[in-house]
Amino acid sequence: MPQQALTEAVFYILLSLQKPLHGYGIIQNVNELSKGRVKLAAGTLYGALNSLVDKGWIDALPENPESRKKEYVITSSGANVLRDEYERLKELVDNGKALLEEN
Repeated sequence: MPQQALTEAVFYILLSLQKPLHGYGIIQNVNELSKGRVKLAAGTLYGALNSLVDKGWIDALPENPESRKKEYVITSSGANVLRDEYERLKELVDNGKALLEEN
């Protein structure tokens, strides 16, 4: 059964976590990738990160004693979810392109 569509914010968070990042780095990366369209507040981000950890889509990395910043990274399960969403979005664009460019 197909999963429910991801929100744009969750899609960009998962996309950002191809390499380990801390919260502020995720906020900056999502802002950059979305060209400023998706602005994550810290509270929203950390709620989303906790939810994504609970779903097993991302992992919190062991904390570095030299830094207070907690880093996160996508899991293989999260990568599968991201890939499925990418394919879903690609299908939408391909169908729109086929029909809209026909006219």
